[in-house]
This record gives sequence, C-alpha cells and structure tokens, in this order.
Amino acid sequence: MKTLAKWSVDDYHRMIAAGILCDRRVELLAGEIVEMSPETPIHYNSAKRGAKYLEELLIGLADVRFNGPITLSDSEPEPDIAIVRSPESAYNERHPQPQDIFWVIEVAKTSLKKDLELKSAIYAHANIPEYWVLNLSTKQIIVFREPQNGHYTSVKTIAEGNITPLAFSDIQVSVARLVG
Repeated sequence: MKTLAKWSVDDYHRMIAAGILCDRRVELLAGEIVEMSPETPIHYNSAKRGAKYLEELLIGLADVRFNGPITLSDSEPEPDIAIVRSPESAYNERHPQPQDIFWVIEVAKTSLKKDLELKSAIYAHANIPEYWVLNLSTKQIIVFREPQNGHYTSVKTIAEGNITPLAFSDIQVSVARLVG
C-alpha cells in the first residue's frame, strides 16, 4: 500500500521560497505536488491567443492572467487563463483566490483527462463559478457551471457560435476565436 504525504498550500509556498521546486514545472493539486504536462507549441499558442482575445473583450472589466497560479484551499493550480477581479495590483502580495475569480480556462490536448476530471473537481470544490476546457483535438469548449459538493452540475460542450460568461452577461466570446 502506497501512502502519500499531503502538502498544504503553506507547505508548498515554503518549498518554493526555499528553492526546492525552482527547477521543476509543478503545481499543487489536491495536496499533491504534480508535474505539469509539457506544453506543445499549439497548446502554448492557443492559450496565449485566447488570453489576448479575452483581454481585448474584457478591457476595464477584469484582469486576464496567462499561465499564472491561483490559490485554493488545498491546491495551487496554474490554469492557462484565469479571469479575475481587477485591479492587477491586488495580486502583488498574493495570487488570486476563489472570491477573486470569475472563471478559469484550461487548454487541453494531452492533458484532457486531467483537466476534465481532476481539475474540474478541484475548481468545483473551490466554488469557482465557471470553468472552460478548450479541447484542441475536437475544437470544442466544454463549459462547466454550477459547482455543488465538489462537482459541476452543468456541463455543456459547444462547437460553434458564442458563449456568454456568467460574470459578464453583455459579453459574447467566440468559440472559433478560442479554439480555432
């Protein structure tokens, strides 16, 4: 039987401060330090393009973070894109926390299973109101909403058209611009 030590967010921050994790691409997920999947060129470019597009749409409404950590109760994932409350300077001393987050986005090709299962449970447990997975293989967006008891009760796959984020009812996000 294998027993794993669970790490707290404070433990994780102390390891980072001590330089223990400085040469590792890791994130804290549900108390476990997990190696991050290597980014393929299409993954990186899709995430970067998506962040730029959302910055244009949400200018003056939200801060769009690209590949940055967010701090949850037992996790510190690094979503590809996080849309959080402004101002950006609010995060000079800390990462965004659940009350700061409008929604998060993961770009998936090789990480699809982890993003659909583990990360959706982590984000739902933290009551992140909305979570999108950009599936690069199918060019679809899986939209998770209504977190309850560690899972999202609404899951919808969108292949074309627009999505209206819960936090911004007057904004239309083009599926083609995000996964195209």
